[in-house]
Amino acid sequence: MELCGLEQYCEENKIPYKRNEPMRLHTSFKIGGPADMLVCPLNTRELSAVLKKCGELSVPFFIIGNGSNLLVSDGGIEGAVISLAGLNRITVCGEELKCGAGAMLSAVCKKALDEELTGLEFAYGIPGTVGGALFMNAGAYGGEMSDAVISAEYVTADGTAATISAEEMRLGYRKSVFKNGNMIITSVTLRLSKGNRSLISEKMQELIMRRKQKQPLEYPSAGSTFKRPVGNYAGALIEKNGLKGLKVGGAQVSEKHAGFVINLGSATCKDVQALVKKVQDEVYKGDGVKLEPEIIIVGRSED
Repeated sequence: MELCGLEQYCEENKIPYKRNEPMRLHTSFKIGGPADMLVCPLNTRELSAVLKKCGELSVPFFIIGNGSNLLVSDGGIEGAVISLAGLNRITVCGEELKCGAGAMLSAVCKKALDEELTGLEFAYGIPGTVGGALFMNAGAYGGEMSDAVISAEYVTADGTAATISAEEMRLGYRKSVFKNGNMIITSVTLRLSKGNRSLISEKMQELIMRRKQKQPLEYPSAGSTFKRPVGNYAGALIEKNGLKGLKVGGAQVSEKHAGFVINLGSATCKDVQALVKKVQDEVYKGDGVKLEPEIIIVGRSED
């Protein structure tokens, strides 16, 4: 691994980067040790070039958007973390929105509102980027990304660019082809429909209020900790087994919504992992249901 070579390349090409950057500053959980190097390309051309250079120098890389569903190891991440935050342009063509992968979903929803386009209200309040949302086919309140996406552009690890249609994405519940393949989403095209601005705004405000009332948005978290088990709800099972409010170190099962593990302020990755395992064990013991984490755990092993 030749990080010095990657650093020199970024310097020469004026691509923003930082060495030993704490990942707690780049995740909604506010947890995580340092990335050896954080690289922030400002466009697809720079992204492709950085990926190609990582390959040439044998530097492992990890892609992040807003870090809203990540739990990063206390030991940090080896190699380069590549942030797509700079790929955030949103353009409108009729009833279609083309969004850079790093565009925040909240910004995309507001753009749709400005253009009087309906079909994305469900996403208002999901604390992630449009690329991350498509990666996991994020959804809420009866809608999901598969309802609106028509295509996406991506690059491969060697920097090659291509386009994929919605039909090829194999979108399912928190699933997509992007989770299994060598595809880094760079932009997403959504097809919406003309609507009434007042009704769109009313729906967006209704959903954000429901989130604030029911979810522990006042604490750092990675959103819903577990996937929804077939025929049930993770939060209901956790609460039924008396685990609401359970703590390990600085991590806690939220007293507001048992489906969320929150950071009380000093939680470590180990705290969260221990708490998640405790919850899984107790729910399986009580109801025979295996809860599957929705959060993605990344970084150095500390064993």
